[in-house]
Amino acid sequence: MSDEDCYVPPKVWVWESENGGRFSKINRPVAGKTHEKELPIGKHPIQLYSLATPNGIKVTVLLEELLALGKKEAEYDAYLINISEGEQFGSDFVEVNPNSKIPAMLDVTTEPPVRIFESGAILLYLAEKFGEFLPKELSLKAECFSWLFWNVGSAPYLGGGFGHFYAYAPEKWEYPINRYAMEVKRQLSVLDQNLSSRRYLCGEEYTIADMANYPWYGSLVIGNQYEAQEFLDVKSYKNVNRWASEIHDRPAVKRGRRVNKAWGDEDSRVIERHDSSDLD
Repeated sequence: MSDEDCYVPPKVWVWESENGGRFSKINRPVAGKTHEKELPIGKHPIQLYSLATPNGIKVTVLLEELLALGKKEAEYDAYLINISEGEQFGSDFVEVNPNSKIPAMLDVTTEPPVRIFESGAILLYLAEKFGEFLPKELSLKAECFSWLFWNVGSAPYLGGGFGHFYAYAPEKWEYPINRYAMEVKRQLSVLDQNLSSRRYLCGEEYTIADMANYPWYGSLVIGNQYEAQEFLDVKSYKNVNRWASEIHDRPAVKRGRRVNKAWGDEDSRVIERHDSSDLD
């Protein structure tokens, strides 16, 4: 690249236009609402406002796993938030999540209702509320927290980093693709080494740490997320593939993947979920 081609940052950055690429219309440099819009409230204890992206799937998988255990208080209404249409900037949604990202949740069993945003926080809230999928022994709980927050810190490099520049950016640039591909392969190596001696991320127990990481790294290795399986040589991470495949086949996980899904085969789409029969 010649000196003439190099970008020279201005002294003060100013947002002059959308940055191009897929999803460019959902990004802006200021927070807050753009329009007035009420959120619906259903009949169940948990109200979820989401989309079947990896972060959304984390929560619906946990809710379906809790229901599979007979936790009736985990019944939920799931409403679609179409981020491509800017619905995350509606006034009521911003009240639940000032960060304007999915998923966001209300626990309406309390007065006033409890709002929870950020997918990791929602997983932790539900696991503690129902006493499931979170180890009780202190050292194992600490291990679960570590892998949960590892996901919170690592997944943005996979999605917003590698996924954006490899699959969604208006042009393919060598430097960012190589930089983020290296980091994603490092993350896969971290997972693969850990899983070489464990069934699940924390040991023999299936936890919210697995539910947090599976939609990201499971989708990458067995779902061809970003159409990057070959590019990243994901099949070489044998332990990650084994772990992801086992979770992928769980009945509750199959159900959770379908909730708030508005694309793909018609049989796989459940745009809103208000009853278990919606997933039949």
